[in-house]
Amino acid sequence: MKSPEQLRNLFEEWLHDLPFPPQPANLYGAIRYFLANGGKRIRPLLCLLGNELYNGPGTDVMHIATAIELFHNYSLVHDDIMDNSPTRRGMDTVHVRYGKPTAIVVGDTLLIRSVEEINRIAVPNRNKIIGLFLKTAREVCEGQQMDLDQEAAGIGNVTYEDYLHMITRKTAVLLAASITLGAMAAQVSSYQQELLYSYGKNLGIAFQLQDDLIDAFGDPAKTGKQQGGDIIENKNTALLIKALERCNPQQRQLLLDAMAMQSPDKVPAVLTIFKDCGVDLWAKEEVGIYTDYAFQKIDELSMPEEGRNILRSLATQLVARQA
Repeated sequence: MKSPEQLRNLFEEWLHDLPFPPQPANLYGAIRYFLANGGKRIRPLLCLLGNELYNGPGTDVMHIATAIELFHNYSLVHDDIMDNSPTRRGMDTVHVRYGKPTAIVVGDTLLIRSVEEINRIAVPNRNKIIGLFLKTAREVCEGQQMDLDQEAAGIGNVTYEDYLHMITRKTAVLLAASITLGAMAAQVSSYQQELLYSYGKNLGIAFQLQDDLIDAFGDPAKTGKQQGGDIIENKNTALLIKALERCNPQQRQLLLDAMAMQSPDKVPAVLTIFKDCGVDLWAKEEVGIYTDYAFQKIDELSMPEEGRNILRSLATQLVARQA
């Protein structure tokens, strides 16, 4: 059985050799620029693992993993435009480096290429695989609109339940589908698919909650992103929503005043109140709860213990990222 690191390296080689036309140079140059700094490749790795753990076919799952990664990067390019994010993975975002019009076309092209890749598969259940991929793509877009709607709703007008529903769509379903699609290529049973999907979904929720923590309290030198980007954008994150629930009246007013600031003091002022309200510790507990849910599904999977240990280790690594 190949290790996660071996699978990641195989995918990096495959993606590096993915052909793109030389022209238009700005379009495909921007795509190569963005894909070259692709982070940990979590989603394609989950896809390859879902296939490897059940001894599935190699080439078809590479096309599925590529489709997932191209779609994910499409969503990041457009998300960065909507959030006015200056950096990602320690580098200029596409719209900063190439301009917003080109960045929009880059995202559109990545989306189209993702559909082309998923259509290359030739496994017997290809229609079900393509169906789940397209359903997931739609749900991610729905989640993005929910995120925009929650931002427009204003501070204090979004519940934690609303937020969980949004991040399930925007983030968790793609992780869930990634590992499930890989297993589907190996033609595993529907029950095994359901367990893997639930594992990925709960892992995705834990991952996003940890991401909220990192955005607020992370070191930009390690994260590659500006600290407090969500605070600067007045986003209704889990931390902000829960802080408003837990604050006493005086703290609540201080938090609302801090969120209304337009100075460099805004982020440290908000973080101080977050800590006073204990939402940093609360968020860590929530990450642990959803990670445990994912672990429960692993225990029910029909596979050698080595495979279950790999899934446990991967989950632990993803949610143990340091803020």
